[in-house]
Amino acid sequence: MRIIINLLIVLALFSAWNSKAQTINTSTKDSTKSLTLLKKSIVPISLIWFGVIVNNSNFEKELQTNLRNKVGNNYELHIDDYLQYVPIIEMYSADLLGVKSKNHWFDQTKYLLISNLISAIITHSLKNITNKERPNGAHYSFPSGHTTLAFTNACVLYNEFKDYSPALAFSGYAFAATTGSFRMINNKHWLSDVLAGAGIGIISAELVYYFEPFKNFHPFEKSKSITLVPQIGSDTYGFYFAYNF
Repeated sequence: MRIIINLLIVLALFSAWNSKAQTINTSTKDSTKSLTLLKKSIVPISLIWFGVIVNNSNFEKELQTNLRNKVGNNYELHIDDYLQYVPIIEMYSADLLGVKSKNHWFDQTKYLLISNLISAIITHSLKNITNKERPNGAHYSFPSGHTTLAFTNACVLYNEFKDYSPALAFSGYAFAATTGSFRMINNKHWLSDVLAGAGIGIISAELVYYFEPFKNFHPFEKSKSITLVPQIGSDTYGFYFAYNF
């Protein structure tokens, strides 16, 4: 709980810092921006609350039992371990191909990392607090970490390309939803875990794009010839570096 409180304090500081760093807008623009955030919060908050409502209910237990009976109790496909990263691959691939986006690749990376940091802190804090048992008997079920990561990445992709390439922007959510579905199919998570994880992932990224922390920190903004892309594997992490002469 202390971690969550500290996180809220950090978000408040981001908000205050951002307000001082930018030129003062008119009250009309501020109201419009706040209303936009409110509208964007409806879906993720609804997902979280619905997840809380069905948590440990007979409904989700019966749903999980029926789902496993249909696919077979020994069924397991690890595609969800990889689909959660597809929105990231889509975003940087689009950058390399020259698809127009909202931000420079450095700002994309910056907001991606901050969004995932926030969603991960919330998710792992809740896992330790609830210590919910998974369908397969393991622990730390609520919420689903894979689903949270997938929807965080999908929401970043959406915010970057929604105004220029809607099909690309929305495609991330398809991969995220598939990730969440396979967490249930593989008997790793309940419906409530997946719903809450999706909501946390979306709201985390939306808050980052609303407050835009460290907005003026972009040392590579004018370096159009440099490309730096994170590389994420099952056991390895690194960066892909390219320089166009």
